[in-house]
Amino acid sequence: MKQKSRIFTFVLVVVVLLAGIGTTVQGILKDVKLGLDLQGGFEVLYEVEPLNGEKITQSILTDTTTALSNRIDQFGVSEPSIQVEGDNRIRVQLAGVDDQSSARELLSSTANLTFRDIHDNLLLDGTDLKEGGAAASFDQQNRPIVTLTLKDASKFAEVTKKISEMPVGENLLVVWMDFEEGVDSYAKEVQKEDPKFVSAASVDQVLNTTDVMISGNFTVQETKDLASVLNAGALPVKLTEKYSTSVGAQFGEEALKSTVFASVVGVVLIFIFMLLYYRLPGFVSIITLVVFTYLVLVVFNAINAVLTLPGIAALVLGIGMAVDANILTAERIKEELRVGKTIQEAYQLGSKQSLTAIIDAQLTTLLAAAVLFFFGNSSVKGFATTLMITIVLSFVTAVWLSRMLIGLLIKSGYFNSPFFYGVRKKKIHDASEGVSTLDLSTNFDRFDFVHNRKKFYSLSIIILLVGVVIISIFRLDLGIDFSSGTRVEIMADEQVNQDEIKDYIDEIGFPSEDIVISGEEQNTAVITYKDDLSQKEILTFKSEVLEDYGHEPNVSTVSPTVGQELVKNAIDALVIAAIGIIIYVAFRFEWRMGLGAIASLVHDVFFMVAIFSVFRLEVDITFIAAVLTIVGYSINDTIVTFDRIRENVDRKGVIKTKEELADIVNKSLRQTMSRSVNTVLTVIIVVVALLIFGAPAIQNFSIALLIGLVTGMYSSICIAAQIWYTLKCRQMDKKGTVVEKKEKKQWGSDEPVV
Repeated sequence: MKQKSRIFTFVLVVVVLLAGIGTTVQGILKDVKLGLDLQGGFEVLYEVEPLNGEKITQSILTDTTTALSNRIDQFGVSEPSIQVEGDNRIRVQLAGVDDQSSARELLSSTANLTFRDIHDNLLLDGTDLKEGGAAASFDQQNRPIVTLTLKDASKFAEVTKKISEMPVGENLLVVWMDFEEGVDSYAKEVQKEDPKFVSAASVDQVLNTTDVMISGNFTVQETKDLASVLNAGALPVKLTEKYSTSVGAQFGEEALKSTVFASVVGVVLIFIFMLLYYRLPGFVSIITLVVFTYLVLVVFNAINAVLTLPGIAALVLGIGMAVDANILTAERIKEELRVGKTIQEAYQLGSKQSLTAIIDAQLTTLLAAAVLFFFGNSSVKGFATTLMITIVLSFVTAVWLSRMLIGLLIKSGYFNSPFFYGVRKKKIHDASEGVSTLDLSTNFDRFDFVHNRKKFYSLSIIILLVGVVIISIFRLDLGIDFSSGTRVEIMADEQVNQDEIKDYIDEIGFPSEDIVISGEEQNTAVITYKDDLSQKEILTFKSEVLEDYGHEPNVSTVSPTVGQELVKNAIDALVIAAIGIIIYVAFRFEWRMGLGAIASLVHDVFFMVAIFSVFRLEVDITFIAAVLTIVGYSINDTIVTFDRIRENVDRKGVIKTKEELADIVNKSLRQTMSRSVNTVLTVIIVVVALLIFGAPAIQNFSIALLIGLVTGMYSSICIAAQIWYTLKCRQMDKKGTVVEKKEKKQWGSDEPVV
């Protein structure tokens, strides 16, 4: 009996959801905080060192961050990020800063204003200034000046009395700006090139006031900077720059436009595929994916997260994972329909049987994301944060919301035709035949995976050996993230070539042989230096390029120490992720499956490294993000495969021969092939869109993902499952049968598991 109320409820829920999204999405998008790579700005990592040999304590770090924050406030930066990292480092991120050079100079410059007599005797210093008492202003002739407010008028009266009593010509109150020795490389350079003298005023009467005016040959910007430094006070430590990167506003705007466009193209193509292939479940998945994307942005704003280029990539990849959960359920429903179940029975059984695989797949990917967050640097942490948010929300929308909506449509009675679920009637068996899903034919029945396992092993061994030779000959093209040095990106308004850029950088005094031209219009030059440029050299370089090309270049520097730490942290992340995954798989399945899973992961990672080596693609920190993402996707594929093998072994009971076991493994792989291909295909659609239309900054990231997705699917089927089969055969040789059933319930299943 058809129930129109179910349709009405479905329409009402969808209308409410879409209306809520439509009326608030503009505000949500407006509130999204963009990282410096999407709106311009700069990031710098300082190592904090003591001035007088004292130990760096948490209190000193807090005082330093306060002083830095006070300086940043002078620029009006909205919500700057100042984070203490480890025991002696501070990372500063300023997005949307128009004058990056001045901000960078101001951050680490340590200055102390002093009042002296003509004989250089100290009379007053910065400690005599009232907190926040310096301000940029103009005198009566409209000349830029700095006004000061002193703490004690009587002390200033004593100073001016002493000066006024000196002979004419010597009655001068001299203002000096002292840069503390060894505090900052830029400050030291300024101290060498510019005199410390600021101004001098003759004093012929006692001034009993707290208001002081400093005049000199200032520009408006100089008075602002001077007032900012004085208000911020002297930094209590020495700051040594270990890592920095800056992004011009033009670069950020281009990156945002191209990446958002690529993301939209990829998602729209996923929607079309889901609708055409899965029909009614695909239509519902489109609705839930829209809700999913909206909720991700809401949560992002709620936790004050900053959206970066890797974050956008993680968001789109999260959509791919949400699609995977829908595909798992849709494929299970199709199988139950083909064995003669009614629509409602197929929906209930398909939802129930797919739940275990969804939970296991999501949890293993969450584990990889957590490791990435713990060991990654700031941009990778942003990627991992977004990925973890998307994993949790994809489970909520793809499992709970999606099943609620499709349940309403099915129970309405209007969608009882198998056509709505992508099943052709000629492939449906009568329920009386007693056919199980294990007996169903697939489009991959001609493939015999198990008996060709030695060919797969041989192929993989050859790939590994060739990879070792390639890497030993070509080495990896390590980016500055790992090898240290400086990378400069110059954007031109028209096409450029290597010879032109080489001549230009030779002319301005920054020669390099490592020049790569990139961008769709070949208008971006990427120049790499093995040594990290000093802050003054960077400022000079940027000012020259800005004057000649009209765009401020992106500049990234990494010290050797930070490069070594990044390599170590990346290796640690991979090892810990692998250990965590093998423990989880061993607990949820068995240790043999854990070994198979890790073997396939090592295969995938090494294959990606070998490809990057032979094609001389740069390995940077985004490559590590891609590797760990593939770890999640590969284990996702493997988990789904093992879940089906386990289920089919349970249905068979005790398996006595190797041929029976081979038949089970082959059938399980064939049954999950459609899901594996479709899931990887949907993510590949997005990755290809990011590769073609996305920003150059994530191009290598997209290439690594593309390679990893294909090899991940191959290794799950041809390596992980085959290793498990080999190990099981050895067990059968010893015991004569496969391990008996364990009466242990699994999530979402009433079946015991081997």
